[in-house]
Amino acid sequence: MGGDGEKKILIVLHQELSSPGRVGQLLQRSGFTLDIRRPPLGDPLPETLAEHAGAVVFGGPMSANDQDDFIRRETEWLAVPLKEEKPFLGICLGAQMLVKHLGGQVKSRDDGLVEIGWYPLRATEEGRRLMHWPEMVYQFHREGFSLPSGATLLATAEHYPNQAFRYGRNAWGIQFHAELTRLMMQRWVVRGAHRFVLPGAQPGRDHLGGRLIWDTHLKQWLVDFLDIVFGGGREARVQAGDEAEAQRPLGQRKVGKRGIA
Repeated sequence: MGGDGEKKILIVLHQELSSPGRVGQLLQRSGFTLDIRRPPLGDPLPETLAEHAGAVVFGGPMSANDQDDFIRRETEWLAVPLKEEKPFLGICLGAQMLVKHLGGQVKSRDDGLVEIGWYPLRATEEGRRLMHWPEMVYQFHREGFSLPSGATLLATAEHYPNQAFRYGRNAWGIQFHAELTRLMMQRWVVRGAHRFVLPGAQPGRDHLGGRLIWDTHLKQWLVDFLDIVFGGGREARVQAGDEAEAQRPLGQRKVGKRGIA
């Protein structure tokens, strides 16, 4: 990931103690610096990304449907990376804001079912052509989103069918969380325990137990996915004639300095 040009990534967080987690670690190890902004705490967003290589908008406990000024301003601000065609990744709330900006809907299921814990993921044909996806992913959400007009669905699931999509060349949204370090997950399990009684939510012990089983593949997926979003990834490998490497199964890719412990 990363070239010889701009090496700064805009990181948008929504709570005082929020962290970019593995996403931040991987970007930094690829040579990027992180420009962290927290709009709910009054941080402004740049009028242009001319001095940035891209942007990542993370999740938070709020809804993309909330009427807070920062939600409205941040959703409208997404016109900047889209117009300038800078790489953009929205995670959970960030993906939902992107959907709202593109005219889609964000809402909960009529039966109140949530995804909080580990759940199966299925790549679409378009998603499989792009990369290999994990079979299980970590979720922490009560709302899902419609697929924006013109977007390409990359991964789906049973209860919330729109899990990952691409819009245009450089905008991406994912519903699930691959960015959590072990410490972050432990903190989420403690602070979010009151939500484990919601229909479909898994108990806290299953969050941490599932991590032992499925996190290795989810972590490797994140390495490869960030390479695609911010560094050309599979397309760059194919153009370089390394089709075999682009198609190599998870766990057998050349990770190099992008890997994390």
